Amino acid sequence: MDQRGKVEESALISAPADSVYLAVSDVRRMGEWSPECVGVWSRNQQFPAGSRFIGFNRRRLWFWFTSCTVVRAERAREFAFEVRTFGMPVALWGYRFEDREGESLVTEYWEDLRNGRSAPVAKLLGLVFTGTPPAHRAAVNRDGMRRTLARLKTAMERGNDPRPSGI
Repeated sequence: MDQRGKVEESALISAPADSVYLAVSDVRRMGEWSPECVGVWSRNQQFPAGSRFIGFNRRRLWFWFTSCTVVRAERAREFAFEVRTFGMPVALWGYRFEDREGESLVTEYWEDLRNGRSAPVAKLLGLVFTGTPPAHRAAVNRDGMRRTLARLKTAMERGNDPRPSGI
């Protein structure tokens, strides 16, 4: 999928879908694999649908925060959250998990939600806060997804490696 307002990338990870889901759905860990997210603040320890959190993001010199709400939390199947800034919808980020005999096909997806009457303001704020013109956001996100999934794969496979660390 490579429409301007929708992007998705997939990776096969040598870990059960349930384990990968548990890692991804603990959004406080997102900074471990995302190249833009540097941290998450939430009072929650778990993130069922309806949970809210604040994401702190950085890209080169730009730093911004977003308000997020979990919209799907189906264990080992799908986890997704809607991103807003100043109350305006910005994006839907999500992950689908497909169990493949002990491995997982993980698909990260993004959909641009900046539409309707608030779209011009949301797009301008996106440019000001992230330094990315709206026309380039899909390409930037595709690159970020590839890096996120590679880091997630490394973390999950290292965690499932039966060898003692240091070997």
